Parts: sequence; C-alpha cells; structure tokens
Amino acid sequence: MAGEQGVFYWNELMTRDPEKAKRFYAETLGWSFEAWGEDDGAYFIAMMGEKPVAGIFNMNNPEFEGIPEHWFSYICVDDVDKTSEMVTAAGGSLMRPVFDVPDVGRIAIVQDSNGAVVGMMTSSMDDG
Repeated sequence: MAGEQGVFYWNELMTRDPEKAKRFYAETLGWSFEAWGEDDGAYFIAMMGEKPVAGIFNMNNPEFEGIPEHWFSYICVDDVDKTSEMVTAAGGSLMRPVFDVPDVGRIAIVQDSNGAVVGMMTSSMDDG
C-alpha cells in the first residue's frame, strides 16, 4: 500500500464501540474485518473483498476523553519529518511528536494553519 506524495492515503474510524461500527459498515457497505496488531480488538482493517479500504481504531483510552467519534484521514508524504518542519514553518503545529507504527510507517498528526487536524504518513508498506 505505497502512496503518492500529497494524496490522501488512509482513513480510519475513531470509535469507542468497534463492534457496533463493524456491524454498521458490514450491513451498509459489505465490509468484512480483520483484527490487526498485537492488542486484539484495538484496531481492525476493513476489507472489501481482498482489498483493505479503511481502519477502525478503538479509542477507549483516557487520552481520547472528550474527543468525539470521527473519521480521520492520512495524507501520504515522502518524508514525514521534513514535512512536519514545513508544517510548523507554514503556521501549523504538531499535535504530538512524530511516531513510528511498526510495519506501517512514520506518522505525524498535524494541525494546519486554520486549525484542521490531519495525519501525514510516510509508509513503510509496499503495494504488495
């Protein structure tokens, strides 16, 4: 799942009830789901046939208190560290330090100069 610079790359549903969300999207879009990662039930990959189409993130963690459930998008960038510097130089900010997700990539959660929040990601995954 390699991406192209500047193109929206991935979307994930941030929810406190992944099971309810999975039922909804299975019924409305025909998605199936696979648990992903070591913490079973914390993250699910939504599949349309054999193609991964989205993620579902369980946000039942104190750090997400007060944050409403929402869809979150990531934009592909060639170098997330360099892009993070450009974000701050252009009047945006980092919402948290840049971090790595093993077998996925390097991610920055940024706020643009108007206050909109988006993820930026340099993928370590390939098209296979």
